[in-house]
Amino acid sequence: MTDLIVKSAVKDQLDDYNVAADFYDALDEEVAELLEDATQRAEDNDRRTVQPRDL
Repeated sequence: MTDLIVKSAVKDQLDDYNVAADFYDALDEEVAELLEDATQRAEDNDRRTVQPRDL
């Protein structure tokens, strides 16, 4: 699986918190599911362009 998130960007965003190592894997899985759902919605609407409304 390709990493979809940038760990350093996540850590920067959560700068006041510690981040567990397995958090990144869980977040990556959530992003992958979100992208899959968005592409399915675009496809269901006969589009090949994923748009913000697909989220």
